Amino acid sequence: MGIKKHIPNTITCLNLISGGIACVFAFHQLYFYASLAIYVGAIFDFFDGMSARLLKVSSPIGKELDSLADDITFGLAPATILFMWLSTHLPCYEGSGIPGCVVPYFCFVLAAFAALRLAKFNLDTRQTSSFIGLPTPAMSILTASIIALFDADHIWGTYDMEWLRPAVTSPIVVLAYVALLSWLMVCELPMFSLKFKNLKWQGNEPKFILLATSVLMLCIFHLAAIPAIILLFIAMSVVLAFKKK
Repeated sequence: MGIKKHIPNTITCLNLISGGIACVFAFHQLYFYASLAIYVGAIFDFFDGMSARLLKVSSPIGKELDSLADDITFGLAPATILFMWLSTHLPCYEGSGIPGCVVPYFCFVLAAFAALRLAKFNLDTRQTSSFIGLPTPAMSILTASIIALFDADHIWGTYDMEWLRPAVTSPIVVLAYVALLSWLMVCELPMFSLKFKNLKWQGNEPKFILLATSVLMLCIFHLAAIPAIILLFIAMSVVLAFKKK
């Protein structure tokens, strides 16, 4: 029991370490590897809670540690990736009148709202089997994946993503993106999770559809499909929320 009770917290710490490594890769402008570190952190984040439940060693300190680790991996790390990308690709002044050299610092608003979302999640008893607002791992993976599309083309595929570059280097678009993602994390929008209570089709339709579509997209577009999968998850959640209303 002595060693067993430390396993979930050790996995959580590996999540935090992955987030720290992602920040280091971001500082060196290795965006593909930074995104990989975030994916690894997301895997650790999935298994720390599962291991705590399977081993029956859940604890208050584990819950607090999990939130702290998540804010590094899914808050600070994606904000750092976006900050470094914009710092090296935005001219100091744009025709829009917004100083390009100031815009990158607004990226850290994502980290602040990620912390706020995690704090709300810890206190919200409604989010046991689904989510209220965009989960921080989804925000982090979306942000990191979009930037990583411009890095290591030989790994991501032979897709020409230059058509997207004007959007991700526009101060207006970036500020709108940060504002939208920050709002989505703390809003009251219901979003489904991929936790299965059973494997029946009825009641699990959105989960099966998302998983099947994700596998198909990954087979066709490989890792370049990841941003589209996250956007599909958000879109499906919005549609389901409006259908219920």
